[in-house]
Amino acid sequence: MTTNPLLAIDDLPRFDAIRPEHVAPAIDALLADADAALERVVSDAVPADYDAISAVLSVATERLGKAWGAVSHLNAVADTPALRAAYIEALPKVTAFYTRQGGDERLYAKYRAVAESPQATRLSGPRRRALANSLRDFVLAGAELQGAAKRRYAEIQERLAELSQAYSEHVLDATDAFAYYASADELAGVPADVVQAARAAAAREHKDGHKLTLHFPSYHPVMQYASDRALRRQLYSAYVTRASELGPAALDNSAVMLEIVRLRHEEAQLLGYRSFAEESLVPKMADSPQQVFDFLRDLARRARPYAERDLDELRRFAASELGIDELQAWDLPFAGEKLKEARYAFSEQAVKQYFTEPKVLTGLFHIAETLFDVSIHEDRASAWHPSVRFFRIERAARDAAQATQVVGHFYLDLYARPGKRPGAWMDDVRSRWLRPDARRLQTPVAHLVCNFAAPVEGRPALLTHNDVTTLFHEFGHGLHHLLTQIDDIGVSGIAGVEWDAVELPSQFMENFCWEWDVLKRLTAHVDSGEPLPRALFERMVAAKNFQSGLATLRQIELALFDMRLHAEPGSEADIQALLDGVRREIAVVDAPAFNRFQHGFSHVFAGGYAAGYYSYKWAEVLSADAWSAFEETGALDAETGRRYREAILEAGGSRPALESFKAFRGREPSIEALLRHQGMA
Repeated sequence: MTTNPLLAIDDLPRFDAIRPEHVAPAIDALLADADAALERVVSDAVPADYDAISAVLSVATERLGKAWGAVSHLNAVADTPALRAAYIEALPKVTAFYTRQGGDERLYAKYRAVAESPQATRLSGPRRRALANSLRDFVLAGAELQGAAKRRYAEIQERLAELSQAYSEHVLDATDAFAYYASADELAGVPADVVQAARAAAAREHKDGHKLTLHFPSYHPVMQYASDRALRRQLYSAYVTRASELGPAALDNSAVMLEIVRLRHEEAQLLGYRSFAEESLVPKMADSPQQVFDFLRDLARRARPYAERDLDELRRFAASELGIDELQAWDLPFAGEKLKEARYAFSEQAVKQYFTEPKVLTGLFHIAETLFDVSIHEDRASAWHPSVRFFRIERAARDAAQATQVVGHFYLDLYARPGKRPGAWMDDVRSRWLRPDARRLQTPVAHLVCNFAAPVEGRPALLTHNDVTTLFHEFGHGLHHLLTQIDDIGVSGIAGVEWDAVELPSQFMENFCWEWDVLKRLTAHVDSGEPLPRALFERMVAAKNFQSGLATLRQIELALFDMRLHAEPGSEADIQALLDGVRREIAVVDAPAFNRFQHGFSHVFAGGYAAGYYSYKWAEVLSADAWSAFEETGALDAETGRRYREAILEAGGSRPALESFKAFRGREPSIEALLRHQGMA
């Protein structure tokens, strides 16, 4: 046990040393310690004092959380059968502990005693916020339930954890299982670097042809550029039927989704809510499901004329220029790219040649350094894959005796590979915390994960402009976690931030990808080293809102489906019928009958966005309006960056998100900036 790396995470996890056989003994030991801490803290040995409780319980649960977080992270980015088995074995035990702690009426009573004590008025603002959140979360975790209801609540949590994991595994396995070995002729029109990567992938397996997969760096360029319509249909069909009844039965998520939604509804009813949507909104900015419905439908009404115009133009172009009389779902990315090339005289592939990964990272870090008074340096740490990099964020020290002060660190895992979950995300390794056990400041650490195409044959990785905005998006989440100046672990960084506001810093960062003063620092042609030409940039800007109406309606379609599914008990009986109904109301593009998007909608069924997918559009109102301040002063204006850093990033979850927004903008947010940014004003 003394050599188990999961028991020795005093600083950073030793990712290269963690093995599946370490999981069970380490988690069992840490759970025993956490259980002992829970029993001690609810006894008379620990007074009803915030620091006293934290010194016992928070220290133990944070240690457990760091170890379990390392295991969960490896399960997402370096999945193997042995690790998955170890994770699944430990998952019910970890879930049971957190359910037990969250619903412990003795602990709830002790926290209430803290809140009701005379000393409570002397707590700092962030600590009062953390305490209030804790009391709210106890209620949501079933602390006021009794007897059979409490036991049933615990059973639901354990089963939901199992089902969410199963859902994710089915999507990952279905994605990894597909491969098609295309001929050179079938790949006509596909960019040379994508063809080269596909050929190399086939060669590694000693096979002929070009290996195509459903991982985004392989799938999307084929859908966007391949002239072979049959190939596009084949890949599209495989992608939208992943983990459904139209594939292997062992990977079908149909029953999993049904049970997940029913258990969520049952949980909500146990807690006294009419629907899971009502329960989900308690810690969010939105007040009610109806408010969310009104917001989404109002935005859909505004966007629909633009979406109809987008689709009409695309259909006419496809018929007249591409010979496609009846536009199908597998034609949309291809026809859209061709129309954009024809209208704006550039292609995504041409732009991609200017965005080399090293240049993009240098430019991204320059923005953070210019606006947020930090410096970023490559550092060293053990990692889970040779391509993962590690960075240190520093700031000039306030103490003249020190040259610099470490703000935080982050891991950067950019490339797609088998065994790695699709998508892009930020996750925390540890949070900023003035530790009560040592009275020392623990600095935050984050994971930034993407799924870009890896470098080929010694050349730097090339990023599409969409890849660049994705990287900036996740870096925005990272800044929110890393630049916080709040020392209370429950509200530092993104902790305690309302879920429908948590996308503000991430979506805000995307705006820099459309600024000339920024882009010229991000670009250097892979062959010539020349920066992006200003004329090409102008064409990109002209095309920025290309098909924005269609894109907006698509996001509203997904958000409305999610909210209706969780606000209308019984709708889960026929999830496909519900989605079809939402599409009839919102969409202007018909989905094929075989489309099973919901079977791979991990955000909602396995990713924490249940009854919360609307957050992307809700937070986009905040982020667009926040960006307006930089439009007024300049994208790289240091003073505006300072105000944004202090009001939004440093405040973390220490106060309501609306207060942080108003501290920056001096007023409440307006939807007008979003409509203007998307060309729908």
